[in-house]
Amino acid sequence: MGATALLGSGLTAAAHAADGATPTGIVLGVGAKETQRVVSWYTSAGTAQVVQVAPTSKIKKGRFPKNSVTFPATVAANTVNGGYNGHATLDSLKEHTAYSYRVGTEGGWSRTYSFKTQDFKGDFDFLFYGDPQIGSSGDVAKDGAGWQDTLNVSLAANPRAELLVSGGDQVETANTETQWDAFLAPDKLRQYPWAATIGNHDVGGKAYEQHFWTPNTDRSAPYYNGDAAIRSGGDYWYKYKGVLFIDLNSNAYAAGSDAAHIGYVTDVVKKHGADAKYTVLVYHHSIYSPASHANDGDNRLRRQDFPTAFSNLGVDLVLQGHDHSYSRSYEIKNGKKANPSEKPGAAKVAQGPGGVIYVTANSASGSKYYNLTAPDTTKDPNYGPDPLNPKSHWANSVENQEHVRTYVKVEVRGDKLVVENLRSGTCAAPNAAVELGQESWCGPNSGASAAQPVGSTVDKVTILPYRGNDHGHGNGHDNGHGNGHDYRADVSTPTLDESAWLQ
Repeated sequence: MGATALLGSGLTAAAHAADGATPTGIVLGVGAKETQRVVSWYTSAGTAQVVQVAPTSKIKKGRFPKNSVTFPATVAANTVNGGYNGHATLDSLKEHTAYSYRVGTEGGWSRTYSFKTQDFKGDFDFLFYGDPQIGSSGDVAKDGAGWQDTLNVSLAANPRAELLVSGGDQVETANTETQWDAFLAPDKLRQYPWAATIGNHDVGGKAYEQHFWTPNTDRSAPYYNGDAAIRSGGDYWYKYKGVLFIDLNSNAYAAGSDAAHIGYVTDVVKKHGADAKYTVLVYHHSIYSPASHANDGDNRLRRQDFPTAFSNLGVDLVLQGHDHSYSRSYEIKNGKKANPSEKPGAAKVAQGPGGVIYVTANSASGSKYYNLTAPDTTKDPNYGPDPLNPKSHWANSVENQEHVRTYVKVEVRGDKLVVENLRSGTCAAPNAAVELGQESWCGPNSGASAAQPVGSTVDKVTILPYRGNDHGHGNGHDNGHGNGHDYRADVSTPTLDESAWLQ
């Protein structure tokens, strides 16, 4: 079966129209399941465009086979800088397959990029990145260099990582496209799927939403606040190899939004959590911040609103950003330390019913760091010192800031999660905040010790999940929130079944 049969005559004609469209800003995104990826891009023309896909083994001398499958794109006006933006969902991918793809039309194709699928069941690793926030140092080029280096280092060390998960704040200023250009410059973002998260620096404009199209997204008002003409956001979910990922727009928190987020998570867990090995939440604002945002008013509110609900729903792991420092919580149940005797920095944690681990990622680019703060009960009497380590907040087993770039690796195994924070840089360039003198020290122990090598471990913990009868998966109540609109429902979707390829 060739592309003509898959797409029909109208789309085939569009796919071969020489309109000279120029695609830019291409990024590979996560799909709703293992067999999908989403490709998003900017384009100079509003004409019909596609993503053309073929197994890499079928590409000969850079040419796609005549029967390559094409996936039709949704193309809309770009409200940020003129032109247009497009996205398309690649569906029916096969496991253990290298695919090549390009974006546009005949006469206006992008470069060719490739990605590889792995097993669709079983163990896998994913990488979590905090706040690249390109432009926050004041030097976009230096910030972009640090971001690119972290991607290169992390994926050289973990080439079989299957997802790149965002902690939010891709850029400093929502609609500044030079910052987006630097963020999207690394080709790794066209080779591995990026699971986007919206941060507070990504709101106030449409660029975030135009650059990233996310699956199963609900853009109802509580998750998508602000002026409809300039807002980005929404809550979304996807499932990958037995892990239910739920991504929240934590920028929406006032006027009942926290309750709405809880309702969203409850509904998704009720509908899709029963067969999930793990439930992982991702959002930007770290409720157990160890640094500058520790006692922000919105965080104090989330610390009241979220933890008990997450415990009741059987959440295993929460991944956060915003605070440009690293922390790993103790096992938290209903907003309290579940096991008072759990030691700081424990290398292994066995979760009981309702136990949740919260992780905050440090800067992945080196564009900005926040120093750790001492617990301050005058600002929040419920967020005081840890009796076992009074310099840290009671919720956190580990708090770390060295002013070096890091990323978080998560190993998903059938009987455990392994979370590891790894250094992707040293005090040397690229490390914009240090290079520019915005930080006066660098290295462990507030700079008293020499910087540790790239690839060394800051923190590592093995989490043994609770698997009793009251683990919470699927136990949520129906709060009336749906799981988003099917944005592809009006498009007949081709497949990448092996029968589509002529030998």
